[in-house]
Amino acid sequence: MPFKFIGTEIPDVKLIEVSAFGDQRGYFCETYKRSEFENHGIPAVFVQDNFSHSVRRVLRGLHYQLPPRAQGKLVNVLRGEIYDVAVDLRRDSPTYGNWVGISLSSDNHRLLYVPEGFAHGFCVLSDEADVLYKVTSEYAPELDRGIIWNDETLAISWPVSVPILSAKDAQLPRLQEAEIHATLSGGGGE
Repeated sequence: MPFKFIGTEIPDVKLIEVSAFGDQRGYFCETYKRSEFENHGIPAVFVQDNFSHSVRRVLRGLHYQLPPRAQGKLVNVLRGEIYDVAVDLRRDSPTYGNWVGISLSSDNHRLLYVPEGFAHGFCVLSDEADVLYKVTSEYAPELDRGIIWNDETLAISWPVSVPILSAKDAQLPRLQEAEIHATLSGGGGE
């Protein structure tokens, strides 16, 4: 079986371990198979791929999109290592405001599925990192939102203390001031 689906502290966020088949030439692995994902409760249909290249200490996030263009994400590290974070923004969820953080790398062949209704961000732990993530809705700048990375109420244990941020990410609001329309029953925040 090419995939192993593992639950996290927030049940809707899934860690996926990928089987890599290697020899002297390198390795081969599947990173997405719709039927396998659907069989494990991930019915996402991906409509856009995003790629980012970053250097050590870059922190991107915490980002989400409002409905009706909320995004689920499947995060894959092609080169390097990141610490990937998903924050539950679904106000009626028992895990609202909780977060999951997981190391993803090109060596451990792990993916993270972040469903709609979550903010997402990552920081780079290696000298460089190339991250490819599939999303379930196309980018809509008018619905793009975020939460500041160091919000005290979230208390995320980032493995960097002085990250490199974009000007936009440095000015994001705290969770209490953020515009959120995510619920368990209808609509997501990312």
